[in-house]
Amino acid sequence: MMVDHAAPVPASCLIPTALGRIHARIWPAGDAQAAGAPIVLLHDSLGCVDLWRDFPAKLAQSTGRAVIAYDRLGFGQSDPHPGHLLPDFVANEAEDAFAALANHFELPRFLVFGHSVGGGMAVSVAAAFGQRCIGVMTESAQEFVEDRTLEGIRVAGEQFKDPAQLDRLKRYHGEKAQWVLDAWVKTWQSAEFADWNLDAVLPRVTAPLLAIHGENDEYGSMRHPEKLVALAGGPASMLPMPGCGHVPHREREDAVLEAVREFLSPNGI
Repeated sequence: MMVDHAAPVPASCLIPTALGRIHARIWPAGDAQAAGAPIVLLHDSLGCVDLWRDFPAKLAQSTGRAVIAYDRLGFGQSDPHPGHLLPDFVANEAEDAFAALANHFELPRFLVFGHSVGGGMAVSVAAAFGQRCIGVMTESAQEFVEDRTLEGIRVAGEQFKDPAQLDRLKRYHGEKAQWVLDAWVKTWQSAEFADWNLDAVLPRVTAPLLAIHGENDEYGSMRHPEKLVALAGGPASMLPMPGCGHVPHREREDAVLEAVREFLSPNGI
């Protein structure tokens, strides 16, 4: 049920971390008196707050909860990253930037919604924060390094050799755009990252988990949500989306919003 038709007015801030400031934006709950724990969004490998477009506002309206999105260090309006991504960057996000964000917003309890690699980060956050994380939603998440994922990245890397494609990234990341692209393409294709997976992390996730995945996702087969659900340490369910690619919240927005509402309601979160 939609809470009301007025879009929540977001507020932005910069949050200091050990390596630089991260930019965050919060959309107030649609109904402040009925609001539950906020939902924190974790973006994909080329993403940022602005690339979520109006999804955070609609999610806040739809669920009656505050929604927080942030640019990872090196992305969007956050400070440049001082180096390159390390092979353990997915787990490190929970311990570094996310911890700073949770402290800044004083979040005793929260839910996480992560898209693509942000889904892996959402799983890592849930494992790291224990009972403070009361729900995990992944969308198009990778659980391991799959040949289909690497092929999709190779194809995208070739497309970005067109200067016009890099210019599109610059609209969102400014002069950090090339770093953003390299952080995706080079990190995922590196030998050091080849054995990365969430196998040892998922059993530590005891909060309810929902794995949303497009059946036509060009960056990952249905094996990813299957493993997310099979290995999770708490109640877990999978939502396959027929005919949908890598960005369900854009391709099937209403279905994703409805899925989140249904996930929150029966789980009492």
